[in-house]
Amino acid sequence: MSMPRPQPALRARAVRYLAQREHSPAELRRKLSRYCDEPDVIDALLDDLERANLLSGERFAQSLIHRRQQRYGNLRIAQELGTHGLAADATAAPLQALKDSELSRAQAAWARKFQSLPQDAAERAKQARFLTQRGFSGETVRAVLRGAASDEDSALSD
Repeated sequence: MSMPRPQPALRARAVRYLAQREHSPAELRRKLSRYCDEPDVIDALLDDLERANLLSGERFAQSLIHRRQQRYGNLRIAQELGTHGLAADATAAPLQALKDSELSRAQAAWARKFQSLPQDAAERAKQARFLTQRGFSGETVRAVLRGAASDEDSALSD
């Protein structure tokens, strides 16, 4: 018994979605399921798209990382990639490359939001909370605020 062929309109819709931006297979399946009640047809279409190199989990991971890296930390990006049901091998290399730049990205995010160094514990907590909510690791948050504190200390000693 052969697999059902995807409906031409469904394929056109899928290609249109992929032309707008990269999608994860799970995300595309969810969007297409509104227009087709047969999971076998959608699975066959997704397989065809992957064979034609129009759908790629690796490309989606790289695209999502590129869109999010200036604003968010590794933890938040990894969590978002996890919600898309990507295989670990599709996300491992891009996430490893992202780890090397986390401190500089956190410093840039901190600098865009805060013009001055924390003057008291409340301000320090506010700045730490901001970076933590953006998904930067605790170690990175401490390094950013410690760097800010050491800059402040050196300015006071001059």
